[in-house]
Amino acid sequence: MCLGLPLRLTSVAGIAGVALDGDRVETLDLSLVPQARPGDWVLAFLGTARAVLPEDEALRIRAALHGLAAVMRGGDPGDAFADLEARTPALPPHLQAARDAGRTEG
Repeated sequence: MCLGLPLRLTSVAGIAGVALDGDRVETLDLSLVPQARPGDWVLAFLGTARAVLPEDEALRIRAALHGLAAVMRGGDPGDAFADLEARTPALPPHLQAARDAGRTEG
């Protein structure tokens, strides 16, 4: 399984960027996000930044990952998933449109 991590860029040089994840320094390929600048949050998979994220989304993802790690250690997730607990599940737009149209099969 590949897990995307939100990382904040500290520097950019061409298609290479440097980001920090706690004390760990990560060099990222920025070919897919040429608009990324120092200070931006990016979603990184296996050394490649795939998307620039708004800060609030990056922080929610980080909180969820920290909560998941806490649960895996036998602890409590705290409020890491509060944004999910406060709402009911929603279908993706294309499935909701199919449901609204009365479709019951693919």
